[in-house]
Amino acid sequence: MEKITAIRGFKDILPENARRFWEVESIARQVFNSFGFQEIRTPIMEKTELFKRSIGETTDIVEKEMYTFADRDNEFLTLRPEATASVIRAYIEHNMSAAEQITKLFTIGPMFRRERPQKGRFRQFNQIDVELFGEDKPQSDAEIIFMLMHFLTSVGLKDLQLEINSLGCASCRPVFSKAVINFLKGSEKNLCPDCQRRINTNPLRVFDCKVESCASIIANAPRILDFLCSDCETHFSQVQSFLKDLRISFAINPRMVRGLDYYTKTAFEVKSTALGAQNAVAGGGRYNGLVSSLGGPEVAGIGFAVGFERLITCLPEERENNFKNYLFVAALGVKAQKLAFGLTNELRRAGISAEMDYADKSLKSQLKRADKLNSSFALIFGDKEIDEKQVLLRNMKTKEQQTMPLDDLLKSIIKIIKER
Repeated sequence: MEKITAIRGFKDILPENARRFWEVESIARQVFNSFGFQEIRTPIMEKTELFKRSIGETTDIVEKEMYTFADRDNEFLTLRPEATASVIRAYIEHNMSAAEQITKLFTIGPMFRRERPQKGRFRQFNQIDVELFGEDKPQSDAEIIFMLMHFLTSVGLKDLQLEINSLGCASCRPVFSKAVINFLKGSEKNLCPDCQRRINTNPLRVFDCKVESCASIIANAPRILDFLCSDCETHFSQVQSFLKDLRISFAINPRMVRGLDYYTKTAFEVKSTALGAQNAVAGGGRYNGLVSSLGGPEVAGIGFAVGFERLITCLPEERENNFKNYLFVAALGVKAQKLAFGLTNELRRAGISAEMDYADKSLKSQLKRADKLNSSFALIFGDKEIDEKQVLLRNMKTKEQQTMPLDDLLKSIIKIIKER
């Protein structure tokens, strides 16, 4: 019978990587909590209209990449391709702005996009997403970028490059868009089919094109920074000043537009040399006006997303196995196995990681498994030791051994392990 394998672009997270995910999640929660952010969990499926209205109907995500289907009631639903829209929907639906003027939220979970799988990029992927609502000051831009860089360095990433840009606002961006359209006129035949379509639907998306022929044309296109209104120009200048105050190095990339329509003013990406050509490990920006466009109040917003798989790819491959099995119970004989079974589970109930072998293998085999499980100690006994009411506790690292009485054995073991 032919075996069934995972869907292309959907990847199993095996135990060794699941531990890394857990470590990164733990650091994320610790860092974000210290900045006043609280966790929110939203459904992985939303009404399709939410993403069309927030991301933009002419974006590649909506046009090509979303997993959308009609349910039995003929309502169109979509597996979330990103988290910001879902968090905003929850923010509006539960009237969170009434409780706090400034709301800081983060979420961690799977997203779905049908794009070409490549290194660190999958069709089901996991994201860390952070959103800040109710604050439009440049300090909040600098704060959230600082928090992102602090998080990335805390998990062990090195050789990171922060790039920033301003995407303008509803006042100045239309003027820039018109300048881009005028620039591209006459070059349409040299652009890829996607960019030819984008000229009339979403001209700024041409800056995100990876086709070499398009890139050579776009290299001489107008720059958004030359079209900023005074408010956007002042805001961007102050963001840079605050980042310098925080000793955060950055480069200005006037060609960066990000992949979603809702960004305004500050946009940013963090790149890593470990990822090759597709080197962005995190990115985000300000999105003033998005909350109100989805039926919410007129509040400012800014956020970022970190791709979990891409982040894990950037981490050093050689990492210590941090999983500890504190005690392996090596039991030999029928009575010993019976005692070991109860003892092992009582230790687990007490919060001690413990393991045993039910197959009654040789002592050598059991100690070999204890080593493989990275056990701190091995408790060794057989039927004879039970009759003599004493057992042997072995330190698996130093190989030192000590005899322990069978009476109050559980309390004695818990005390030794917790005092380590």
